[in-house]
Amino acid sequence: MAPPWSSVRIAASGLAMLASWTSTANAVDMTAADYFVHSLPGAPAGPLVKMHAGHVEVTPAGSGNGNLFFWHFENQHIADRQRTVIWLNGGPGCSSEDGALMEIGPYRLKDENNLEYNNGSWHEFANLLFVDNPVGTGFSYVDTNKYVSELDEMANQFTTFLEKWFKLFPQYEHDDIYIAGESFAGQHIPYIAKAILERNKQPATKHTWNLKGLLIGNGWISPPEQYDAYLQFAYEKGLVKKGSTEGNKIEAQKAVCHQKIAASAKDAVDVSDCEEILQEILRLTAETLPKDSRGKNQCVNMYDVRLTDTYPSCGMNWPPDLTSVTPYLRKSEVTAALHINSAKSTGWQECNGAVGAAFKAQNSVPSVRLLPDILKEVDVLLFSGAEDLICNHLGTEAFISNMQWNGGKGFEVSPGNWAPRQDWTFEGESAGFWQQARNLTYVLFYNSSHMVPFDYPRRTRDMLDRFLGVDISGIGGVPGQSLLDGEKLPDTTVGGATNNTASDQAQKDKALEDAKWAAYQKSGELVLAIVAIGAAVWGFCMWRSRRRTQGYQGLAAAAERVRGNTGLESFRNKRSGRDVEAGDFDESELDDLNVATPTEMNKERYSIGDDSDEEHPSEKRKEGQSSSH
Repeated sequence: MAPPWSSVRIAASGLAMLASWTSTANAVDMTAADYFVHSLPGAPAGPLVKMHAGHVEVTPAGSGNGNLFFWHFENQHIADRQRTVIWLNGGPGCSSEDGALMEIGPYRLKDENNLEYNNGSWHEFANLLFVDNPVGTGFSYVDTNKYVSELDEMANQFTTFLEKWFKLFPQYEHDDIYIAGESFAGQHIPYIAKAILERNKQPATKHTWNLKGLLIGNGWISPPEQYDAYLQFAYEKGLVKKGSTEGNKIEAQKAVCHQKIAASAKDAVDVSDCEEILQEILRLTAETLPKDSRGKNQCVNMYDVRLTDTYPSCGMNWPPDLTSVTPYLRKSEVTAALHINSAKSTGWQECNGAVGAAFKAQNSVPSVRLLPDILKEVDVLLFSGAEDLICNHLGTEAFISNMQWNGGKGFEVSPGNWAPRQDWTFEGESAGFWQQARNLTYVLFYNSSHMVPFDYPRRTRDMLDRFLGVDISGIGGVPGQSLLDGEKLPDTTVGGATNNTASDQAQKDKALEDAKWAAYQKSGELVLAIVAIGAAVWGFCMWRSRRRTQGYQGLAAAAERVRGNTGLESFRNKRSGRDVEAGDFDESELDDLNVATPTEMNKERYSIGDDSDEEHPSEKRKEGQSSSH
């Protein structure tokens, strides 16, 4: 054995210290330029979306070496305000690259090598910041014995991340900030919001963060109501028959769940006996559904009950884009472009089971307990895909009805009166409904799964823009008319343009209505012209008839009659040189015919009817489940 401070040990110690110092120095010296993504393998032709990516240390090497990975996309347009949307996926332990490449980011994968533009990307009017949270998730990393286990610990690390991130990118620190995500992020997001609001109130805080709103899709928020909704949803969808032997067995498990929740004073985030309800439903579907073409048992997809999957995955192989996302994010050229640290020794995986297993949250209360206080300061939007089982809309609607906030309970706006569910139509199709009261908005998406933006990117972006209050009327100045060889050129400024389908449709409806009235007015003028010509012909015939009956009266008398210009002959002479279709005459000249000029019709007095409404078909489509959400 070498003596205690041998030259070998001293050298080794010096090298270790040097490596530690170098690592620390590199972390300190990193600038925004070091995170800039110069190219992205497989990106479509055309300008690359401006982006930054890489790791930010949240716990030092001696305390776990925790680093969170981020991928930031700059907004495509700046509307009336600068906005940043932070996106988190759930799990716990599932990567937010799901959101970046399968839901709301600028790109989707055509295959494992090539990207294409996402027509419904949320970066149109907002900067997007995807973060693999908590440490150990996706491209984030940490020492294996330092995984996060509680929600407040996760939130504290996240605020540390934001502090350091805004130092790197101070131009975004004063943006309006929105935090969005889905599934188990329904626990993460309110805890992070609470930590930000508390930070803003600290006297030592130099720059407060303008947290404006939260958006949570198919979120795991209030376990008591959401566990209860498993079986209720299964009954409604015909997955389980009420009163059957199997149904009664699951009802018994639900009773055990109720006992466990009562024993925990409704403060448990995750109750294994309640999770068993979902597992029993999935097992039952595996027994009742036919085997697939390979002879394997099938079960219902818990993220979209219209689909099936092999048992016991039951949705873990969905969505289909995963077969491209995983190999793409493991390519060495992709990890190099995104500045993945060499300390991240394992390849990207959608969900890290070790992170989920460690995240027990035994000392954390469910995030539903935080929402009433948050709603005093921040707007919240909850949205649900109607075909999701694991975090289904019945459970969300139940806990909203039971929750008290801002002086009321649920969506009751006054005793016995509830905020209406407003039918939502998007691009001619029935999309769902909206319901709002006292800073809380709820949106249900018809024909949609657990990952609503995967199914309906454009609809969710419309939802986002309305929630953010985006107003693009001030993006450009007043459009100027520019001609080239007499032909009008495209506008280069936005001016008073609108950006929502409702106002655009209203303009189209008004143009259609005006066109209808113009057509009716024109037809009235045509009728008048016909009447006038008929009157002229009738007058001529009467004149000829009178000449025949009265006989010869002499040239002088005849000349006097012409000079007097009486009767319809007067009318005909006065019209000489004028346009019959234009109605260019004095209507007093037609008193005897009782004809009125319809040039200014009363639109309120006369109804010409509306176009008939027609029904149109709809658009179409996890979170990986390391524990269950």
